[in-house]
Amino acid sequence: MLTWVRSIERGWVVRDVVPGPDVDEFAEPDRVMAALAGPEAAGDTLLAVQHPARTPAALAAGHSVTEALPAARMALKRLIAEHYLPMSDFVALYRIEGPDGDAAGVLCLVDPAEVGADGRARVRHTEEVYPEVVAERAAMLAGLGCATSAAMLVPASGGDELTARVAWARASLGAPRLSTSDQSGRGHQLWVVPAGPVQDRLLAGIAAADLLVADGNHRVAAARDAGRGALLALVTAGPRLEIGAIHRVLAGTGLDVAALAARWRAAGLEVGPSDGTAPSCPGSVVAVAGTTAVRVRLPEPDWPRPVMDHDVLERVLLREALGVDPDGPSVRPLPAGRPVPPDADVVLLLAPVPFADVLAVHAANRRMPRKATYFTPKPRSGLVLADL
Repeated sequence: MLTWVRSIERGWVVRDVVPGPDVDEFAEPDRVMAALAGPEAAGDTLLAVQHPARTPAALAAGHSVTEALPAARMALKRLIAEHYLPMSDFVALYRIEGPDGDAAGVLCLVDPAEVGADGRARVRHTEEVYPEVVAERAAMLAGLGCATSAAMLVPASGGDELTARVAWARASLGAPRLSTSDQSGRGHQLWVVPAGPVQDRLLAGIAAADLLVADGNHRVAAARDAGRGALLALVTAGPRLEIGAIHRVLAGTGLDVAALAARWRAAGLEVGPSDGTAPSCPGSVVAVAGTTAVRVRLPEPDWPRPVMDHDVLERVLLREALGVDPDGPSVRPLPAGRPVPPDADVVLLLAPVPFADVLAVHAANRRMPRKATYFTPKPRSGLVLADL
């Protein structure tokens, strides 16, 4: 009997549309608060359940997460009764198709604390996490007793076999139970797989794999800390996953591009002109503010490979050359395509991390810096809820 990978014993599938703003549970706090203050947040919404302390009413009252949880639990009950269908002992086939990739996989429960025969975790983080974010989300998960969004896990090997199993299962199930789209133009399709041989084959394929966290490092850490032995996960190998860049913003430093270039040259770094275009391959960083930009060639570091550009940027360009703490408030992540914050001093553009480098970090049992990869397409929050 499988224990660390299993079906959702008790859960719910949305009837048609997830109620409320189409904003991911783990979006930046300012985006969440803006969405909860908007017209789409009238009445009960899933986003308000996921962030009860960031609603306008909770902010006005100064409520903590703990103080806001009772209202969130009541709202979740109402949402389930009105917008969801109850299911038991099921997994779901889930396909996402859009301009930023194509993913087909299985929504199921995974034990985030499982350790394999080699002594390593079966679900391994790819990136470091923010402890305060993990603590807040673990409190929410434990307090709600329900997972409302899924982490995206990818097999470190054997991905083609998983994709083939998913395609075989989908062909045997016919039309999807749910077909919807999001505001970015991605299509989302869901098939419910009850207990039986099809479900068993899917879960057996996942249980044989070591999984890396493609999206949801904080979800995984929060699920582990919540102590319920279960993480709602979409396990997928594509067939067309993409990794976008996550840049860095410097704010509140008083530094402009010219000052950065002078400091980096003084530290012995190679700095040259740039047209402000982000690097397409690893090995350099572009600093840009307005129409001014320079390119910095990243030095060969003196620590073991695999080496991430984000790691060299944070250790060498920021901490050593500038005296800026990469973990402090002056440094923020900025996924490619997002607008530059109005208080930004300079944006530091990086190349996307190649998937081969992600696999190398996984094989070495190491982690990349926080917010280094942006895997797409991402699973949509709230299509499946899992009672924990």
